[in-house]
Amino acid sequence: MVDWRQFETILLDMDGTLLDLAFDNYFWRELVPHCHARLRKISYEQASADLFQRYAKVQGSLDWYCLDYWTAELGLDLSALKVASSHRIKFLPGAHEFLVTLAGWNKRIILVTNAHGNALNIKNEVAGLDRYVDEFVSSHELGFAKEHAEFWPLLNERLGFNPESTLFIDDSVPVLDAATAYGLRGIMAVAGPDTQLPDNDTGSHASVQRVIQLL
Repeated sequence: MVDWRQFETILLDMDGTLLDLAFDNYFWRELVPHCHARLRKISYEQASADLFQRYAKVQGSLDWYCLDYWTAELGLDLSALKVASSHRIKFLPGAHEFLVTLAGWNKRIILVTNAHGNALNIKNEVAGLDRYVDEFVSSHELGFAKEHAEFWPLLNERLGFNPESTLFIDDSVPVLDAATAYGLRGIMAVAGPDTQLPDNDTGSHASVQRVIQLL
């Protein structure tokens, strides 16, 4: 499905591409609502409804992904909560084997994520991603989330890659749309980002359920 000879640079998403998005969905949809309910002395249902309204207001922006923003917004130490629940962080099936194989080839491998720096560090501590990846870039460093058109020229200014020889793999259709509009030659969607949920519709983008299928 992928002619790896065409690509010199591989841009990899983290959550939902390499790591199981089940952790993030548990964290934001279950753990944070429970903690919010205890802090505010309201029911779990009330806390969930309140949080989901707040999430919707900033979805797609950097604030949506920012632990500092949500820590200030909710009065919860979310970095500490991430650490306390980090035993739930897992590779998607086959993703570790994919990274091991890819790291053995003569490719430049960059992890490009919307995750906040603290979340990225916690996940790297658990998964050891830095053993396989040449560089990490968080969208928070560039000031725009990956689904925004402004992100991509800034990323290229930072990394200096050739769009014609770059492959980008991600599970988010809006992010893949933005990368396609920028002109990346290689675009691949991951349809199964969460092992606890059905696969996603990836629209017009070529897709695999798991990255291991690309080898």
